[in-house]
Amino acid sequence: MDSLSLSGLRISDNHEDLPERSLLVLYGSETGTAQDAAERIGREALRYHFRTRVVAMDEYSIHTLVDETLVVFVCATTGNGVEPRNMTALWRALLRSDLPEDLFDHMYFAVFGLGDSGYDRFCWAGKKLHRRLLALGGKEIVERADADDQHYMGIDGTLDPWINQLFSALGELYPLPPGLHVLPPAAVCPPRASFLPTSANLDAELPHLTPSGTTPFRVERIDRITRADWFQDVRHVELSCSDDILYEPGDVAVLYPSNAPEDVEAFLKRMKWRSISDKMYQIQSIDSDRPLPSSIPRITTLRKLFSDHLDISAVPRRSFFEFLFKFAKDEHEKEKLEEFCSPEGQEDLYDYCNRPRRTILEVILEFRSVDIPLDYVVDVFPLIRPRQFSIASSIKANPKKIQLCIAVVRYRSKLKAPRKGLCTSWLTRLNAGDTISVGIEKGTMRLPGDSSVPVILVGPGTGVAPMRAFIQDRIHRGARANLLYFGCRSLEADCHYKDDWDAHIEKGELTCRIAASRDQVRITASKVYVQDLIREDSKTIWEWIVHKGAHFYISGSASKMPTAVRLAVEFVLRKEGGWSEDEAGMYVKNMETAGRWAEECWT
Repeated sequence: MDSLSLSGLRISDNHEDLPERSLLVLYGSETGTAQDAAERIGREALRYHFRTRVVAMDEYSIHTLVDETLVVFVCATTGNGVEPRNMTALWRALLRSDLPEDLFDHMYFAVFGLGDSGYDRFCWAGKKLHRRLLALGGKEIVERADADDQHYMGIDGTLDPWINQLFSALGELYPLPPGLHVLPPAAVCPPRASFLPTSANLDAELPHLTPSGTTPFRVERIDRITRADWFQDVRHVELSCSDDILYEPGDVAVLYPSNAPEDVEAFLKRMKWRSISDKMYQIQSIDSDRPLPSSIPRITTLRKLFSDHLDISAVPRRSFFEFLFKFAKDEHEKEKLEEFCSPEGQEDLYDYCNRPRRTILEVILEFRSVDIPLDYVVDVFPLIRPRQFSIASSIKANPKKIQLCIAVVRYRSKLKAPRKGLCTSWLTRLNAGDTISVGIEKGTMRLPGDSSVPVILVGPGTGVAPMRAFIQDRIHRGARANLLYFGCRSLEADCHYKDDWDAHIEKGELTCRIAASRDQVRITASKVYVQDLIREDSKTIWEWIVHKGAHFYISGSASKMPTAVRLAVEFVLRKEGGWSEDEAGMYVKNMETAGRWAEECWT
């Protein structure tokens, strides 16, 4: 049996002699947190000698799920109860009404949900999946876990004890054969990949490195639309395509950012890989049960891999420190890393890493004794996540073009260097004429098919992006019952697309209400937000929603705004209709069910 040995600790990389100990871990992830949790469960399963597959839900053949006997589902919830995009196909398949009630009566399963308790529909995707699996005959191994991102230890505060419960239960279902013992936590899994030098030419491979499902777009402009001296830098981005493209208002553009060249150079120097950074390597998967992510190129250079595919700019998760502990050589560093990996050290880890937003590169530069074998880089470093941005234009008004409204992420922490967003920093490095790959995905909001139906749009800040697309599309169709609530701090500094709104208002195509909080406080000594304007306009809101059947849309920051807007609408229903609190709340919920209320918010 082939195995890897490090410091005398071994984990087998061949479990074909234990075919009944087969565990599938499926994950639905939007930001990578659920994927990280799934991979940690997978590594733990290897310690218990399970043949383990960890697969994204959208990369798994759904029709074979009926053949699985042991499955752990790890799924995040995005926004207010929405499943991750890579979970959608599986979820729809499970919702089919013709599925028999005993479809999974042979399957043992467990569900680990992730969410944010700041939302009403906390961990909604995991809860829905759990109920559906039970309804289809699945047998639960342990109780579903609902991990809260607001826990002081993050999702690890729930994941740690849940993993212990899971493998305790699995130990009863699948006792270890004689002679096998659970391996200690310090054991190192075999790598998923091997890096083999090759004589292939990078230029010949470039066409194959383009992300699947994308289209090349030309950068036309990236203009700042906030005042030059304003604290926040918001950009209007315009991209054009030589071919005809299709998208609907509410759809999302997917961008594929890169690490900064100077950061990549510093990383390669620290890892002592500069001399081999531009050599071509063939990356081979060496374990069919743990396939490489589809986005990892099979032939590339280290420079290209760490520029475009592996993230060195993210704030590392605990699993990253667990790997560093295994590859550190200095005893003092090992002791510190071990403390960061322990439940007792989570507060120290938060203070060191999360609070100042320290990056992977900065951590690697500090722990100088860490020597990561080349074959492990795909296991240790997270993938660069594609970033989704609501499209801020209608294809009817802007043929062959996509426009975006993006806030550049830049701020300071206690660290000397300013903190920068990976994607928005990449965007600011682009120049007019550059070509980038862009994907288009369906959004969660859709306009009513009948243009005569009024719409109420609430989009403070960059949340106005999809609302601008809605307005352009409806005006093109001749719809004039468009009511926009936009929130900013100052009409002169950050009122995005004010000229657009003024032009539409002058033509009678739009009613626009703007809450400029800092301007207003100088007049009334109190800030005014979009929810305050909705309360002021109670008669109009009542008439449009109750009597005219208006559709209601919210987009923007998910902190307090969506809940405050919902409460403002419920206030209107109570005030104008004389309804009870329960009646008003139920009416809004019925609007959601009927597709008349939609939210697209982010943290």
